Amino acid sequence: MPPGSSPIRFVLLRPRSAENLGAAARALKNFGLSDWSWVAPSGEAEDPGPARRLAVHAGELLDAAARPASLAEAIADCAWVVGTSSRTVPGRRRLSPHQAAREAVRRAATGAVAVVFGDERSGLTNAEVQRCHALSSVPTCGEQPSLNLAQAVLLYAYEVRLARLSASPPPRAPPAAPATDADLEQLRGALLALLERGGFLVHPGRHAVRDLMTPLLRSALSRKEARLWMAALSKVARSLG
Repeated sequence: MPPGSSPIRFVLLRPRSAENLGAAARALKNFGLSDWSWVAPSGEAEDPGPARRLAVHAGELLDAAARPASLAEAIADCAWVVGTSSRTVPGRRRLSPHQAAREAVRRAATGAVAVVFGDERSGLTNAEVQRCHALSSVPTCGEQPSLNLAQAVLLYAYEVRLARLSASPPPRAPPAAPATDADLEQLRGALLALLERGGFLVHPGRHAVRDLMTPLLRSALSRKEARLWMAALSKVARSLG
């Protein structure tokens, strides 16, 4: 979780399959998430063997999953809750997974948020949908509209990861060491020597060298760039004999 950010919690209601819990644990760890809750898992889902086989290096998330007694308990500290459901409910915004993740990351800056998933067979109940502040679903094909629970968890976890990365761009590379006055004076000397040898400075007392150096000074050359200029000018000067 990024510094200063509240949790983005994945809440799984009545999960039925231990395999789904194991695969979901792996997906959450893939994308840097660890706060999740199981509400009323079935007896089959509690079987640790299948879950651990699919968790793959995420077994600690299975052990750490919270076990609240109800959805209300699971989201009691959350300031924003989005439910994963394809239903359209008056008064509830409908968001794509991408939009839901971006809003979750934005709201997590000031409080905990939750992404809620219903059980594998019937999804969220009407009462559970009413507890959500917004709804989100994956735009699947009509021939096969439903996703496996673990697949849905992976997709939303991936979108949260992308949203966090875009909200916190990678640190910039350290700036290059700037050219020193001595470097620039050497560059000026190399430029002067080349221009004299090439016959450009008909009147050496004029300001041609100064004027040609002005844009180089204005560009704030790095030390590496100044030395590259010097090497190029010196090479050309030598080739002129």
